Amino acid sequence: MISTDLLLLVGAVLMLAGILAGKVGTRLGVPALLVFLITGMIFGSSGLGLEYSDTSKTQFLGTVALAVILFFGGFETRIGDIRPVLGPGIMLSTVGVLLTTFFFGGFLYWLGTFNFFTIHLSFPIALLLAATMSSTDSASVFGLLRARNMHLKEGLRPILELESGSNDPMAYMLTIALIQYVTGEGEGSWASIVSTFALQFSVGAGLGYLLGRVTTLFLNKINIDNAALYPITLLCAIFLTYSLTALFQGNGYLAVYIMGVVVGNNRLVHKKSIETFFDGMTWLLQIALFIVLGLFVDAKDLIPVAPFALLSGLFMIFFARPLAVHLSLSVFPRISLKGRSFLAWVGLRGAVPIIFATFPMMNNIEGANTLFNIVFFITLLSLLIQGSTLPIVAKWLGLDEEVKKKVSLFGVEIPQHTGTSMEERKVTPAMLDEGNRLMDLNLKEEELVILVRRGENYFVPKGKLEIHSGDILLIVSESSSN
Repeated sequence: MISTDLLLLVGAVLMLAGILAGKVGTRLGVPALLVFLITGMIFGSSGLGLEYSDTSKTQFLGTVALAVILFFGGFETRIGDIRPVLGPGIMLSTVGVLLTTFFFGGFLYWLGTFNFFTIHLSFPIALLLAATMSSTDSASVFGLLRARNMHLKEGLRPILELESGSNDPMAYMLTIALIQYVTGEGEGSWASIVSTFALQFSVGAGLGYLLGRVTTLFLNKINIDNAALYPITLLCAIFLTYSLTALFQGNGYLAVYIMGVVVGNNRLVHKKSIETFFDGMTWLLQIALFIVLGLFVDAKDLIPVAPFALLSGLFMIFFARPLAVHLSLSVFPRISLKGRSFLAWVGLRGAVPIIFATFPMMNNIEGANTLFNIVFFITLLSLLIQGSTLPIVAKWLGLDEEVKKKVSLFGVEIPQHTGTSMEERKVTPAMLDEGNRLMDLNLKEEELVILVRRGENYFVPKGKLEIHSGDILLIVSESSSN
């Protein structure tokens, strides 16, 4: 049995190697998440010889990571941004997933009828394989959009984030339903499947909203002396929400995403420190998850499935996903053809399909290892082709939007729950018409100057302080809602 010291050493080396490789990959335009996967493969059994094949532990890590990633994705989503795009987002995360499953599953079945392929899938198994890959990956989409700070026209970014945050439950339920059908478990009727979908969605959405409200109220009232414990308390609430929802037959992934939206769009004590904590935690879990998934696969096993997986992946990227997107969004004419084309291109696959592909292995379905290897190969292909070209495609379609990043000259932030706002205001000559002392400035009654910056020097504001044109004033004021 491997010692604790050696385990920590191997884990630290893997993480550092992934981070450094990701930095290099980002400079070359390669998605960091793809680099993390490849890093795991390099250290794996076909590379440097590190053996890892524990399906249950991989699935557990995937569940934990996805719960946190989905929560933080919802936490950073602004209600004002997603309200106008609820229709398209929900349509893509439900109808879009179903259409992708049937289009892609039909192609997989048809491709397997050719004798020169060694892979031949029955129609239910082909649909099962397609279901595992039917959703866009939240970790990949959130990670790439934010790492590259992409701003898109036509409200496309909120649509993508809403879709990727809410379509995993649909793919999960399709995968479970098809596994039950293939193995003969459960009733297997369409009525049973539809009722299960309705139960999972309603319980997941309801408990996600309810526990989001309760969590917000609890965090604001608990009054913990140590501020560092607030993010940890919230982390516990995430796992509590996921687990309770699963116990009540709801979808935990949907619940934590909605919980994140609720918590993130309310006033919250120590919100900035919570955001910083989960930003780091999300990256830690993404790196760990993708490296472990890279370790889990045996690179040699990808070679036999490569021809079949390559053709399948290209069909999904260039035909199945675009067709599903255009049909799903045909009832929303305000989204232009270019907009729909870009949404179709951001059909990134990542950790979610690979984790879902372990479900057939856990249920001892015949040929499950082959299905897993096909999913892994297509995920690599998707991250390489789609992930590497997002900014290029957005620019080519004229959908990229340049937004100047706001840089704070003081590096000071004020807690949201205080009910105050902060502004950095540059002094103009017109502001000095009534005098050049701070007390002479025509400020609003509710505004208070707390610091003055002149070049690289800072001054504590006093009424008689002489103010120069070009000085920067750090002003605190009551929020308009107070």
